[in-house]
Amino acid sequence: MWQAHHVAEGLCALHAGIEVEIVRVVTEGDRNLSPSLAAAGGKGLFVNALEDALAEDRADIAVHSMKDVPGTLAERFALTTFGARADARDALVARQALGLLDLPAGAVVGTSSGRRQAVLRHMRRDLDLQPLRGNVDTRLAKLEAGECDAIIVACAGLDRLGHAERITQRLAVELMTPAPGQGVVAVEHLAARADVASLLAPATSAQVEVCATAERTVARALGADCTLPLGVHCAQTADGFLLHTSLFDAEGKRELRLQMQGDDAMALAQEAGRRLERLRAAAPPSAA
Repeated sequence: MWQAHHVAEGLCALHAGIEVEIVRVVTEGDRNLSPSLAAAGGKGLFVNALEDALAEDRADIAVHSMKDVPGTLAERFALTTFGARADARDALVARQALGLLDLPAGAVVGTSSGRRQAVLRHMRRDLDLQPLRGNVDTRLAKLEAGECDAIIVACAGLDRLGHAERITQRLAVELMTPAPGQGVVAVEHLAARADVASLLAPATSAQVEVCATAERTVARALGADCTLPLGVHCAQTADGFLLHTSLFDAEGKRELRLQMQGDDAMALAQEAGRRLERLRAAAPPSAA
């Protein structure tokens, strides 16, 4: 809802006289809080009901977290970024003022993200990883109740909801590469709605758009969904674009990591996808 209001306010600021109505849609991802998002049905849980609202003309646009949008959309839908990107990194929120590498052995860390779990298993097999679903406030409440010693959530959500002071450590992309599109607000609409596209166009940052598209390109090349422990982050630098990718097996025993730099973000993404696919195919199975 924060993102929906953010988009509504942005559109009102860009277009004098426009009226924006917020249409609340409860998705299956909101209702189904089973420990594993992948087992519950994956990223589509957060998107399908909103796409139904678009198709049934109950809404003109749907607002998503880009990281929750499946890599491939049906042809009748179009997707664009909206505004600046928030901090794309993951955040450690610990009950004690400790960094990830300083948590004691056996510390209980809450996260239901397969990507985050795989990275944590790779780095700290001595941690006790426990599933954690729910919105940001629900997760923070579980931490305060003592269900976990620490949790891993997106910096963007904490920053947007006024909880930045709770962050113990912002995890560098080299340490824990974010999910593709993390920190990006996405707006979806019917591809045939040129009028909607024209209203959204002034709110689209070319830099955010190219970086998010590059990240999603890598994910599509690997057939990525929420079950694949894949991190991708693209950033524009003074020398062009810097692309970080990390791919793990589910147990975090095998890591494939690339860092690439160049002038063409899409070319980097396509090459990264090809390299990761070759490396994944050539890598031996994880040891039992």
